[in-house]
Amino acid sequence: MSENRSGGSAPTVLRMVLGKRLRHLREQAGVSFEEAARTIEVTPLTVRRMEKAEVGLRIPYVRELLRVYGVPAAEVDGFLALAREANQPGWWYKYRDVLPEWFKAYVSLESEASVIRLYEPHYVPGLLQTRGYATALMRAGFPNAPEEDIARRVALRMKRQDLLAKPEAPAVWAILDETVLRRPVGGPEVMRAQFDRLTEVLDMPKVRIQIMPFGVGAHPGAFGPFHHFRFGFSELPDIVYTENLVGAVYVDRREDVVSYLEVLDRMSVQAEPVARTRAILGELRKEL
Repeated sequence: MSENRSGGSAPTVLRMVLGKRLRHLREQAGVSFEEAARTIEVTPLTVRRMEKAEVGLRIPYVRELLRVYGVPAAEVDGFLALAREANQPGWWYKYRDVLPEWFKAYVSLESEASVIRLYEPHYVPGLLQTRGYATALMRAGFPNAPEEDIARRVALRMKRQDLLAKPEAPAVWAILDETVLRRPVGGPEVMRAQFDRLTEVLDMPKVRIQIMPFGVGAHPGAFGPFHHFRFGFSELPDIVYTENLVGAVYVDRREDVVSYLEVLDRMSVQAEPVARTRAILGELRKEL
């Protein structure tokens, strides 16, 4: 994955990991891009794109590259099995009609992350939304879309939430601006249900929610929402996701990611403690 990316084909996390492994094996074997390309009769650019997960992993190509890189035969079958798995479309493929190309990478990152930290100044994060809240947002964001499309988009968002119930669920640490909780979405009934949902997820051992109160004033994250992903693969660096109206940027350059993490750390100190979140939600719910 490139350091900054908007649009384009979206690789799965496993394909990114295997691409980095192929690069490591090539470099370890002292094989140049040109030499690897001649082996499988492609251009050096194709080899580069395989290593950057910009194209699928053709099994015959991978098998031959592993041979040239000196990978023991006993390990080749395992690598090829992972390559076949990486080439399979993700579970979200069935929603491709309502899933923007630039967001496919996000769903893959979210599905495979071990830690998700985020700041949201506008709305409840998708992983924590109720169906009613998500439906109201979709209708506002896509005012001309038919109800069938709205239902499909909401179904995708609800399906993403299955992640939280898995044994290997990621740790989720969300900092929500007070604006998120005071902005009426879908009316009082929808908001009450959303407050109840946020209160419920506080009982999940891997979910932490903090509220950034108005009283803090200016803070380092005020420029906009962003999500930070960490993975259980040594080959994959931390990645930060930011979004705009027509696309997204995925940041993986270490010094840039560290800047986002430092902001999250400072904000976690400024925000209300996690232990206060339940009480704050209760107080705001009573105001509805």
